[in-house]
Amino acid sequence: MVEKTNGGFLITKIKQIQGRVFEKLLAEYGISEFNGAQGRILFVLWEQDGIPISALSEKTGLAKTTLTSMLDRLEKSGHIVRTFDPADRRTVRITLTESARRLREKYEEVSAKMNEIFYKGFSDREITSFEKNLGRILKNLTEKEK
Repeated sequence: MVEKTNGGFLITKIKQIQGRVFEKLLAEYGISEFNGAQGRILFVLWEQDGIPISALSEKTGLAKTTLTSMLDRLEKSGHIVRTFDPADRRTVRITLTESARRLREKYEEVSAKMNEIFYKGFSDREITSFEKNLGRILKNLTEKEK
């Protein structure tokens, strides 16, 4: 194995800078209804609305405690509603409001711009390989976490 690696450090730096760039893009596109972290939650719900908090936690990678406070803010701003699952009253489902659904198109424009910045100068093959390797790292860490 390579003696000295910087993968973890680089990923941390990328995450920090990516967050700042994404917030800047949201502002440039006139999106003030939510921040980048809340956008991650909305993105998952745009893909699969009405899911339980546990599934949302898994899909976003956010701890349930962190997610709960973020959902409080999204609910207060009128973007989501919490409903009890009729089949199991212990399960709370998170559903988008119509106002949140209307934000999807603008968010997707920002995401496309972010991808353009992120992968500038990369070939399709390089992108595929890079993401495959990140997936392997994620799998390794997820296995260790369990």
